[in-house]
Amino acid sequence: MESQRSFLLIGLAMVSFLLWQQWQVDYGPKPAQPAEQSQQTTSSDAPSGNGDVPIATSTSKSMLPTQNVAGKVISVTTDTLQLSINTVGGDVISANLLKYPLEQGSEGTYSLLRPSGPTIFVAQSGLVGTNGIDKSSRPTYSVAQDSYVMQGDTLTVPLTYTAKSGLVVTKEFVFNKNSHDVKVNYHVENTSSDVKNVKQFGQLKQSTQDQGGSMFMPTYRGGAFSTEDERYEKYSFDDMQDKNLNQTTPAGWAAMIEHYFVSAWVPPQDQTNSLYSKMTQNGNAIIGFLGQSVDIEPGQSVDIQSSLYLGPKDQDTLKEIARGLDLTVDYGFLWWISQPLFAFLQFIHSLVGNWGFSIILITIVVKGAMYPLTKAQYESMAKMRALKPKMDALKERYGDDKQKMQQAMMEMYKKDKVNPMGGCFPLLLQMPIFLALYWVLLESVELRHADFIFWITDLSVKDPYFVLPILTGLSMYLLQKLQPMTMTDPMQQKIMQFMPVAMSLFFFIFPAGLVLYWLISNIITLIQAKIIYASMEKRGLKTK
Repeated sequence: MESQRSFLLIGLAMVSFLLWQQWQVDYGPKPAQPAEQSQQTTSSDAPSGNGDVPIATSTSKSMLPTQNVAGKVISVTTDTLQLSINTVGGDVISANLLKYPLEQGSEGTYSLLRPSGPTIFVAQSGLVGTNGIDKSSRPTYSVAQDSYVMQGDTLTVPLTYTAKSGLVVTKEFVFNKNSHDVKVNYHVENTSSDVKNVKQFGQLKQSTQDQGGSMFMPTYRGGAFSTEDERYEKYSFDDMQDKNLNQTTPAGWAAMIEHYFVSAWVPPQDQTNSLYSKMTQNGNAIIGFLGQSVDIEPGQSVDIQSSLYLGPKDQDTLKEIARGLDLTVDYGFLWWISQPLFAFLQFIHSLVGNWGFSIILITIVVKGAMYPLTKAQYESMAKMRALKPKMDALKERYGDDKQKMQQAMMEMYKKDKVNPMGGCFPLLLQMPIFLALYWVLLESVELRHADFIFWITDLSVKDPYFVLPILTGLSMYLLQKLQPMTMTDPMQQKIMQFMPVAMSLFFFIFPAGLVLYWLISNIITLIQAKIIYASMEKRGLKTK
């Protein structure tokens, strides 16, 4: 068993993982500058343009052409959102998150939806079906006023439209205080003498143009959906390009997600809905839902509801809106470890009120809980270090004969009752927990613009003076000095010696919160190692 190569591979795998994560942070989507509001939307692929509205009977086919009519834009302001709604179709064409600044300390707010520019992103909705008012062209709604401002705990914005077919439609946007969840309600009256059939749809249309390049995987920006069988499934822009999504499911939802934020259409959860996607001719991606078909008898009316969430990836809130929506906070395959760790981090923050100190405390608790594994790891490494004189003797004896060298090493391990992988297994058992916590710190919107102390005013960006990266690199160097250098290959030894330097370079561009977590973890490991080695020396065991 080539223990040297095993340790090397573990180290290189760790470097590769951290490199991949850094490309996510550094070259993933960057916040878009708030777009200036225009009173008309004239783009050929604008919300009221061609090719947007789904065919209600077959979502896998192309979209119906719609008439390109310029409507006016009404503004809606609540305590959490500033929206622009186009009267053509009643589409939400811009959404600024008032409680989330574009940059720390700036007056500009984060723009989640935007009607123009290279990164168009809008939320569309309407009624299709046999007699749907959005079937062949988008309706132009009437509104009582051009702007609405929330004064109390709720705000209702009504849009009305009377169709020649005899349908009278009131489309209402209902906002609640301290909420990013917008209720979209249709009250449809049938004033004709015939039965009318409608089916609601809600969809998100977004440009697929990257807002930041990456030679590795970026922080995910793309579609996602939920079905009865799969609580959360990504559906990337490439997936949409290859094949249209077409699934029918009880409940479900469709969303576009990005780092820290999510936009999602949530249809009635007590009905069966169809989820679909499409790429437009202009290269924009669409993902959405079609609700159940509704028949309206002459002289009768129906109410149809859905929800549009526009806001941060707040797990507690998203969990209440729909099953699996909280999984848009994507912790990867270790989500089952990350979620309880995040809950524990939240609990600590509720006590100390500072995310930086919360990171320190949770790292101390986790490292303390894993002390038995750390003890086993360092005791094994100490035994390996004690064998170094014998290793040197074997090297002189066998020279470049690697086969005989390996055989002699295995005999030595057996004779001295040392497992060369004994320090590796505890490390592998600890790794999922540390990676899960790593993803918690990377994905949690709570750490965006979170203050710590002194010069660290934002844990989600790099340390401006590089103090934490330098200290982390030093701690890694000291940790490596405690490791047994059993490798006989000079090149492998140089690679291992260079690793702290390489890792330190990555830490210079890592978010400060992640570097803080790594630094505290290293410091605790150093303290634990000193305690373990002192205990071994008291028992008469060699540690050097």
